Amino acid sequence: MSRFQGVLFDCDGVLVDSEPITIRVLRDYLEERGWAMSQQDCHDLFLGKAVIDEQQQIEAETGQPITPQWMEAYRIRRNEALMAELQAVRHVYQAVHAIHDAHQARVAVASGADQHKIEIQLHKVGLHRYFEGRIFSGHNMPRSKPHPDVYLAAAASIQVDPKHCAVVEDSLVGLRAGVAAGATVFAYVPEGDGRLHLEAGAAHVFQDMADLPGLLA
Repeated sequence: MSRFQGVLFDCDGVLVDSEPITIRVLRDYLEERGWAMSQQDCHDLFLGKAVIDEQQQIEAETGQPITPQWMEAYRIRRNEALMAELQAVRHVYQAVHAIHDAHQARVAVASGADQHKIEIQLHKVGLHRYFEGRIFSGHNMPRSKPHPDVYLAAAASIQVDPKHCAVVEDSLVGLRAGVAAGATVFAYVPEGDGRLHLEAGAAHVFQDMADLPGLLA
């Protein structure tokens, strides 16, 4: 028996191990356009955000405007890399299956990524069927993370008050969105101690997806 009526998942870094791939592609793409940085610096700046969230700095550093053509060229390269390399997060199949059954399918995805990226990733790793019809992108909301809009929409789709929902996040940006929605946030931190996540409002920090069903119970 779960103490939550619904569970809302972030996608990147929670369901799929996409972030090392997308950060690498973005770093290389920006370097080709005049902004060189380390993989770690790119990770620290963009983790949990949409590229467009840093439009002003990208344009200042590269001297180029972010046009629809700029974004399309980046997304094509990113999606090709994801389709070639993407894998699910370790132990996530068992966790999602158990949580889906325990909550009578009252589960949803609430991501800051664009809708197409979320959908192709979930199809690629075989998780789409658990969330079909309940997959939400911050790009389609008035405001993306760290604002709560995408989590509020996801909670509404399963007809559960956000205060009765658990949110599963990995980034601080997404964590703040879950907290702002009024949900209880479980921070997936496979590396590190999670201190910053607790300070940002996470109720629990865990390192292995295999532990999540038990934590929600």
